[in-house]
Amino acid sequence: MHKDSPQTTHATPLFLPRARLQDLIDALHGAGYRCVGPTPKDGAIVFDTLHSAAQLPAGLQDEQEPGRYRLHAGGGVRQFAWANGPQALKPLLFAPREVLWRATRRPDGSLAFDEALPREKPLAVFGVRSCDLAALAILDRHFLQQAHGAYVDPYYAQRREGLFLVAVNCSHPAATCFCASTGDGPRAGGGFDLALDELDDGFVLECGSERARTIVGAIRLAPAARGQTDAAQQQSRQAQQRMTRSLPGRNLRDALFANLEHARWNDVADRCLSCGNCTSVCPTCFCHGERDWQQIDGAQSEHVREWDSCFTKGHSYIHGLTVRPDTRTRYRQWLTHKLGSWHDQFGRSGCVGCGRCIAWCPVGIDITEEAAAICGGKP
Repeated sequence: MHKDSPQTTHATPLFLPRARLQDLIDALHGAGYRCVGPTPKDGAIVFDTLHSAAQLPAGLQDEQEPGRYRLHAGGGVRQFAWANGPQALKPLLFAPREVLWRATRRPDGSLAFDEALPREKPLAVFGVRSCDLAALAILDRHFLQQAHGAYVDPYYAQRREGLFLVAVNCSHPAATCFCASTGDGPRAGGGFDLALDELDDGFVLECGSERARTIVGAIRLAPAARGQTDAAQQQSRQAQQRMTRSLPGRNLRDALFANLEHARWNDVADRCLSCGNCTSVCPTCFCHGERDWQQIDGAQSEHVREWDSCFTKGHSYIHGLTVRPDTRTRYRQWLTHKLGSWHDQFGRSGCVGCGRCIAWCPVGIDITEEAAAICGGKP
């Protein structure tokens, strides 16, 4: 992790007028960062290279329900008046597909092996949500802090080293959001370099790292007024109150493992397509597979890592045996791991309440409903 890793801060908030948001983007460019931020594309809000504040989704809002995601013009000037898109930080750090190493045959017939570490500019990400910061902390534990006694992943570490996070506290949660239930939002409690609260005329800005203070110091901002900080806090309280979904508890480990033969597993298996959409959009799922690709002349091969999903048949294939042969056992594996055994591995649930798995499930399966049906309680 970067030596100036973000920490929780209590510094005096500043105010960034909306017209000067470009100054912050330019300052990060000047400091050597490639900026990415939320932009509308193909009917969704996704991260893309950010050159100008004009690329941000001004006036757009999202509408999310089980199996449904739509953008619509909500009016106004706000650029972050939406909940989230299908991406979190995961694909920016844990690439969906990447070459880990290459083997090349030398003229004398011996083999040369070359590591393929990413060579990318430091990355500054605008629009990070509190749920995504919580997910990032879990990914850090898995890839960097040897949570399972494994090695530090150098590919993830290389990208994480240069990551600068501009969080935006969520003011417009979707109907599918439940981060208040998991304790991960809607305000960012730490783990950011900068945190913004968007108001109509600009942003209340909080620095979370020394490198952020250096960047912000160069653009010379005035302290936020009391009325502006009060409005930001009130906005977060209202966002929390608008969330209607919840999990039946933060630690469902014992309840889930006591119900491994619950009839609901068959019910959800009848609806689930085993498509893996939920694991792709989940900001904490990190299952992957590795394979080798050889040139037809045998001169070179590449060892490739690709995202995988516990919903595929091949993911549980071991020596002629598919451990989880049907959708019932695969969905049960996903839910009992995500909400149950993650507590043994990470000391918390693997769910951060972003709701992406609900909105992007093609048949609208709702993790809060399934957990409540199996463990008891109300979603």
